[in-house]
Amino acid sequence: MTTATPPRSAALAARLERLQAERAEVMGELFVSNGGDTADRATNVDANARLTLLEQRIATVEEEIINAGRQKTGSTGVSVGDVVTVDLGDGPEPYLFGSVEQAGDGMDVITQASPLGRAIEGAAVGTTVTYRTRAGRELTATVIAIS
Repeated sequence: MTTATPPRSAALAARLERLQAERAEVMGELFVSNGGDTADRATNVDANARLTLLEQRIATVEEEIINAGRQKTGSTGVSVGDVVTVDLGDGPEPYLFGSVEQAGDGMDVITQASPLGRAIEGAAVGTTVTYRTRAGRELTATVIAIS
């Protein structure tokens, strides 16, 4: 089994730490109160909603940390966690193929759910794919490298 590349692992670990700190801050905003006015209760509802979203984001990052260390299946194509160099027509540019939670450190992300992400997932180096944007434009991209 291989481990995730140190920069990717470090970025995920740092993101997890920031989310956990934010969760602790939100938990400090929560309070149990039998009284209070409508504004007090609204603040509590907002904090609970933020806490729920943070818990989901933390779970996603924790799963990505676990998966980052797993060996790629026999596929030589683009898969989640890869840094993929893609030429969108303006020259090669590196992207992380993963979730928005992994964004940072100057690395833009292509998500699996995006039109480009759906087109390049599984594509091998040298493959040119065609995809449609949400606006209906048809574009092409070439996978230059996968690391």
